[in-house]
Amino acid sequence: MNFTLKDEYVELCNLLKLTGIADSGGRGKAMVAEGLVKVDGQPENRKTAKIRAGQVVECMGETIEVLAKQ
Repeated sequence: MNFTLKDEYVELCNLLKLTGIADSGGRGKAMVAEGLVKVDGQPENRKTAKIRAGQVVECMGETIEVLAKQ
């Protein structure tokens, strides 16, 4: 799926919530803490990592391509 930024970046836990992979920001943080999230193919454990345009986030079998704001 694609996600278009509204600003320069989105925090990882919020991205999981905004795309519907996590049902809340807290669940998004837990998913990161559990090691379920990869950014650009590498495990990511920073809950508030700044995700920018061009990055790819993988979680729970979903792939999110982050696009620049329009």
